[in-house]
Amino acid sequence: MLKTTGLTVYYGAIKALDNVSLYIDKGEIISVIGANGAGKSTLLKTLSGLIRPANGSVELEGKDIVGLKPERIVKEGIIMVPEGRRVFPDLSVKENLELGAYTQSDRRLKSELYELVLTTFPRLKERLKQHAGTLSGGEQQMLAMGRALMGHPRLLLLDEPSMGLSPIITKEIFTLIEFINREKGISIILVEQNAHMAMELSKRTYVIENGSMVMEGESSTIKHNQKIIEAYLGV
Repeated sequence: MLKTTGLTVYYGAIKALDNVSLYIDKGEIISVIGANGAGKSTLLKTLSGLIRPANGSVELEGKDIVGLKPERIVKEGIIMVPEGRRVFPDLSVKENLELGAYTQSDRRLKSELYELVLTTFPRLKERLKQHAGTLSGGEQQMLAMGRALMGHPRLLLLDEPSMGLSPIITKEIFTLIEFINREKGISIILVEQNAHMAMELSKRTYVIENGSMVMEGESSTIKHNQKIIEAYLGV
């Protein structure tokens, strides 16, 4: 579905991504794990058009999308749920969701997406008139994911969805991520500090260090690699 080849990104003189290549198949969940500052968020921002690479390609179903504006990439079906959730705190839950559908002109589709979100996240249905800034961290994460679903994504880019959440709420969020993938067939690239949960959820895992991919493979295999266990699983 999506493939990157040789992505290289600079922040000034600093190389943030170095010759990064990965792929994701339709309907698949892949995870990208690594330490803080390894380049995980930069990768997602590059895929979503917020950063333009110095070199390399990003192909969506064979079409190179490097250079497209972020709003065009959203229309192509690639939508990111950013780190820290980034909801609009002074707007209501309903208004946040409506903003997620700003690229959609089909009223019937908007209505269907809205019902999908409220079915998937029933807690949001109870808080439609509530200001987003008054929600709990877990509820804000649900809202950020719901807002992304309103854009009718084919590929979701999730940046640290468990950040700042309790283990119980994290488990709930990951259950919802799995539901979205399984029931709606939406492909997901999951960037996550909780490496154990990320590898439990994903089919394949990429490991990034200092901007370079140093390991990739089946999650079930990588999670038993001694280097990964020592570096990311706290054992």
